[in-house]
Amino acid sequence: MIKPVLHYFNLADEVVSFSTTRHGGVSKGKLATLNINPHRGDEPSAVAENLQAVAAEIGVQVDKVIRLHQIHETHCLIVTDEFFHLSAAEQYEMEEGKDAVVTDCRNVCIGVHTADCVPILFYDPVHHAIGAAHAGWRGTVQRIAQHTLRKMTELYDTDPKELKAVVGPCISLKNFEVGQEVYDAFSAAGFPMERIARMYEKWHINLPLCNQLQLEELGVPAANILQSGICTYDNASDFFSARILKEGFGTIYTGIALK
Repeated sequence: MIKPVLHYFNLADEVVSFSTTRHGGVSKGKLATLNINPHRGDEPSAVAENLQAVAAEIGVQVDKVIRLHQIHETHCLIVTDEFFHLSAAEQYEMEEGKDAVVTDCRNVCIGVHTADCVPILFYDPVHHAIGAAHAGWRGTVQRIAQHTLRKMTELYDTDPKELKAVVGPCISLKNFEVGQEVYDAFSAAGFPMERIARMYEKWHINLPLCNQLQLEELGVPAANILQSGICTYDNASDFFSARILKEGFGTIYTGIALK
């Protein structure tokens, strides 16, 4: 079997949390090599082989790896034991149009697909629950990180003060140039522009900081939020970057599983 190269986060012994890199898979071209996203035009056999290898590496069954079909909104999939009694078609339908996912099931890997957007992982060590969210600039403006945390509080009684979070590999401030309309969207949404925006030749936005601030607003201690510090644009040979690859590219899968 192929050996996928994963970037691990040290959250706790109870969970495995990681981002896939571009190494150790079988996909070709701009999808090379470790793409497990079935919605990117990749060869289904390559996606299946990559997925099998990632599942084996993290120690979960391949049918227990949740892969969303994301649409830059804030809808959240709630994974319970009942989910795994559904048909593949029914599971696919539930994954459609979701940009976040939460569960308290063990030996289930939940995660999100990104290529410059911000992947966020959530871990409640008290109530043994986990979450994952995909925050592009639209999802960030819509505060998907807060939506996801609130959903965990609603379902699992998660206390933000006890939450641990990871902000995974994504595009950095210096490389995320935006138009005036994007700057205005963040300003209208109430973000502290003096902290999250900087003018170079055009405006640049700090997406990882935006999402950290959202979590802090709800009471998550800054010390409990791990920033990966990995810029996908600057490290496009190791992590997929939409702005570098332009089109037809694969995606990073940032996932978390309760053991």
